[in-house]
Amino acid sequence: MNKLRDFFVALCLLALSASALAERVYTFGIVPQQSSATLIKTWEPVLQWLSARAGVKLAFATGADIAAFEQQVAAGAYDFAYMNPYHFTVYNQSPGYHALARAQGETITGILVVPKDSPVKALQDLNNATVVFPAPAAFAASLLVQAELRRSGVQFTPKFVHSHNSVYMNVAKGFFPAGGGVPRTFGLLDPQYRDNLRILWQSQPYTTHAIAYRPGTPPSVIRGHGSDEPRS
Repeated sequence: MNKLRDFFVALCLLALSASALAERVYTFGIVPQQSSATLIKTWEPVLQWLSARAGVKLAFATGADIAAFEQQVAAGAYDFAYMNPYHFTVYNQSPGYHALARAQGETITGILVVPKDSPVKALQDLNNATVVFPAPAAFAASLLVQAELRRSGVQFTPKFVHSHNSVYMNVAKGFFPAGGGVPRTFGLLDPQYRDNLRILWQSQPYTTHAIAYRPGTPPSVIRGHGSDEPRS
């Protein structure tokens, strides 16, 4: 009788454990290139579709700005994270995020924008200027643009703000003579700002952002243990 009781207790514990696993929500961190409201509008439908298809509950997460996002990734705070190539190189080493996927056939390029009516016609015209960027480690919008400015012999002072949108708005309003971004976020910018800007320079294409997972994430979650069809 005792053995039978122990057997049923074990079955109950197993069922509870499986139920808890099924109900667990996995955080999906998105690098905040744009405002949180814009990111939620873009990513929530994607995460809902992925959750239904993979049978894994995914919750949108981001940082107050790119620097905060970087701190969260460095601490291993997100189960999954969408990060730029430079971020992946760093956080693959520590805390050990592993690549899961990236957009097939897509690349990323950096751009430098100036006010539409600016007299700046070449990178050299920005010598000794203050140039605005979204974050020190933003791969295309900061690192690629800064590298090209230095390669061209331009002396500049970098100023970092919270997002790509902040860069564009600061330049469009005339607070800074130029700023770094990427074509995707520039194309999504509100026309009232985008129409007051022009692209001065664009980099060559590079491998785009990766979706990575935190070490220790269960293999069944990484693979997706749902059916091939979205669940009702």
